Amino acid sequence: MKLCVIGTGYVGLVSGVCYSHIGHEVVCVDRDQEKIKRLSQGEVPIFEPGLEDMLASNMAAGRLSFTIRLSDGLAGADAAIIAVGTPARADGSANLDYVEAVAKEIGSCITAGLVVITKSTVPVGTNRKVKNWIAETCGHEDFEVASCPEFLREGTAIADTLEMERAVIGVESVNAERLLRDLHKPFQTTIVTCNLETAEMAKYAANAFLATKISFINEVANVCEQVGADVTSLAEAIGLDHRIGRHFLKAGIGYGGSCFPKDTQAFIRVAQQAGYDLQIVPAVERVNAAQRLTVVHKLKTALGHNLAGKQIAMLGLAFKPNTDDMRAAPALDVYPALEREQANTVAFDPIATEQAKAALPGIQLANTWQQAVKDADAVLLLTDWETFKDISLPELKKLTKQPIVIDGRNMFDPKEMEMHGFYYDSVGRPVVDGRLERIREWEDLVLGVYDRFANG
Repeated sequence: MKLCVIGTGYVGLVSGVCYSHIGHEVVCVDRDQEKIKRLSQGEVPIFEPGLEDMLASNMAAGRLSFTIRLSDGLAGADAAIIAVGTPARADGSANLDYVEAVAKEIGSCITAGLVVITKSTVPVGTNRKVKNWIAETCGHEDFEVASCPEFLREGTAIADTLEMERAVIGVESVNAERLLRDLHKPFQTTIVTCNLETAEMAKYAANAFLATKISFINEVANVCEQVGADVTSLAEAIGLDHRIGRHFLKAGIGYGGSCFPKDTQAFIRVAQQAGYDLQIVPAVERVNAAQRLTVVHKLKTALGHNLAGKQIAMLGLAFKPNTDDMRAAPALDVYPALEREQANTVAFDPIATEQAKAALPGIQLANTWQQAVKDADAVLLLTDWETFKDISLPELKKLTKQPIVIDGRNMFDPKEMEMHGFYYDSVGRPVVDGRLERIREWEDLVLGVYDRFANG
């Protein structure tokens, strides 16, 4: 097929590149002239493992191109895929301004028989609005509208596309269903066919449920800390129940990113507009907001409740590993909290440095984790990058002023941290203090020497 993908943000770019990779001719369209220029030169504006190489190979094969003119992208196209942003408004509802603008522009240069597919995450009823916006502009209804929500995860988006678990297609005609089935045939995935409204609800419901699992295990972790239980073993125990499943049961400092926070808020607004007052999802949001600051409370406990003038190393700024995305990242709440406590913070992230400069003005950034932890009174771990999991504990202890680690991602084994002489507080697991063990060892050594001298 010939596909026109409108929007070269995360979803549009990854989708367009992957569609070209399986053999379709893809033209990606975006109004941002500088971005299109960079993409046409093979430069990828986002960090996603493998994307740059895949983009280059498909451009070289002639299957992928970029333009700022929608009319060029739509020329001869079998389908147009809307993949523009739907950012949250102040009240949490999805902003459909970009979707509306694109729909009306499609209407100005539409060809008969075109199938318009909405891949952007949109509230229920949006695709019917898209149909009306296009029809009002072009003056006819000789086109079709379909919904095909994306289920990509940043950091694994290529695999999530090429090896997708399922495709949800909301359609109103046999022709649109046939086109979308053909489009997804190379992926060899399960296809769920439904109406437009069900497809629109699918993304919100999926993300709200996953966010619920995260907030649930975090609440369980907080109880574990009070009763001396270990949430890691507990999560394994309940996750082996196939009705629960082990995924998204990793305790930590909460979810972030471009999807869960935005989609849970939008889902709440959708329900309100439909006349239903959701109970679970708002509670999930409250738990997540509170969970982010638990590391600050743990830090204050470790350092005597006064952080003023303390040197704090913050490792991890992106909301998750393998991405430079800082949207709704825990660091955006943790760093201001440390500022209010008058702590001196030095941060490091392997990828998200440039994004941090814009998102956290004035933050002091290090070039390496070693530079960040030098002479630190305590270390905060906020993103579970492999780089941090591979940290040499003896080196970490040698560099810090005090061997205190507050781990918001449960990256290390508490017993190992205790053995290396660290005070270590993680999420949902007992606090260990290897410093006390070292004091006892010295006491035993001194007493042993004294006994030898006392006994001649």
